This record gives sequence, structure tokens and C-alpha cells, in this order.
Amino acid sequence: MGKASLPVLNRVQEVGCGVVALEPRASTSKPWHPLSQAPSPKTQDASPPKDGVLHYNPVCMIARLKGVLCSKSADRLIVDVQGVGYEVLIPFSTYYELGEAGDSADLLIYTHVREDTLSLYGFRTEKEKQLFLRLIQISGIGPKLGIAILSGLPVDDLIAAVAAADIVRLSSIPGVGKKTAERIALELKDRISALFPEFQPGTRLGITSSAQRDVISALVNLGYPKHKAETVVSRVLRKGEIDRFETLLKKSLQELSG
Repeated sequence: MGKASLPVLNRVQEVGCGVVALEPRASTSKPWHPLSQAPSPKTQDASPPKDGVLHYNPVCMIARLKGVLCSKSADRLIVDVQGVGYEVLIPFSTYYELGEAGDSADLLIYTHVREDTLSLYGFRTEKEKQLFLRLIQISGIGPKLGIAILSGLPVDDLIAAVAAADIVRLSSIPGVGKKTAERIALELKDRISALFPEFQPGTRLGITSSAQRDVISALVNLGYPKHKAETVVSRVLRKGEIDRFETLLKKSLQELSG
């Protein structure tokens, strides 16, 4: 007696809380590979939706990971989910918001499939993820550069720079040249209000307070007591207007070493 044929599964559908369900597809004579049906991230939902928020094809396999943080570095981490360790690439903003090894971690995930490679990109907030998804829809910007852009400026700073079409500020991000900065401003400027309703043109979304918070988190992660980090950062800010994360961090470290 021949073996009964089993249904072939190729569609992943999120059913809530990060749980996914697999749907069968019609059998085919062509051997199926788990990555063969994954659409290119550049072609998914190519036309901008009316609400300004990208809704990806449910074939994207992992949308969220919740587990225990095994290890982390500035650009990636490993999170244990019921005994399985997932390596996730992250921006600095997510790195600063996470605890240490052994702490719980809850991440929104973008699954990037390309040929035989599957990479996971993680974010602490929906704002970070939505901005990342918009960035990688721009010609010349892939997931790695998208993460670098999110790491180059705090999210609120980046939103304000895009809304103001601040090419100088955008091109100050490592890996972003003038032409790329111009494309970012051109393609995202008019969509900011749809993506982030709380943002109003002409406002800065608390850029200084955002940079201050991120620098304090960075100093604490470097081993400085939180109270001392807060005192030094406030002292540096009182000496002059500083609206860049990198500059504030550098001057704060100089103050601490002096």
C-alpha cells in the first residue's frame, strides 16, 4: 500500500499574539522549498495604502518574538523562545530599551527572505517598525541600511528631519549620502502625517528630550550610574544647544572622563 499523500503547507497566517496558522495548498509536481513562495520585500504591497501603514502579505513567517534575552550587542541579539534561540538584528533605539541577559524580551519582527537567506529584524515599538518598512520600500535602501538609518538618529529626530526635508541632517547618518537623503525626503515627507498622526508639521516631537533620554540609556549601558549620567547630560545641554545624539554622547563622555 502506498503512503498517503500529505497536504503541502505554504501559507502562514497570523491569528493573534504571534501565533501563526498554516494553510494547505494544492499539490504540485514541482518540489517545494519553504522559502520558494516568499515574495520579494521590494514587491510586496508596492502601491501605498490609503492609511499610510504597510500591511505585508501574511506569508511573512514571524511577526513577533517574546522570550528570554540570551545575549545582545549593539546590532543584534539572541532571544530564547521556548528553547529555540533566534538571532535578531536591531537598531540602537531597540538596544537601549532592552534589559540584560536573562531579562524578558518582546520584539516586533520583520522577516526578510532573500534567495536562501532568512533574516529577522526586531523593534521595540510599532513606530520603529513602520518607519523601517517605509524606508526599505525606497530604491537603494535594503534592510541593513534601514537599520543603520534608525541607528543614526533617534526615531523622533528622524521623523522630524524627514518632515522638514532636512537633507543635511539625513545625510549626516553613516551610510546615507546626499542622493539617498533626497530620496528619503521626497518619498516620505508627505506620508509622515499618515504614518504618525501625533506629528504636526513645524513641531520637533521633543527632539532634545529624546536625544537626552537615549544618551542617558547609552551611558547606563556603559556602566555609569543613572543619576550620574543624568547629571552630566543635563550639564552638557546647559552649555549649548545640541540636537544630535552622537554629539551629545561624545561631549557627555568627555565630561565624565574629565
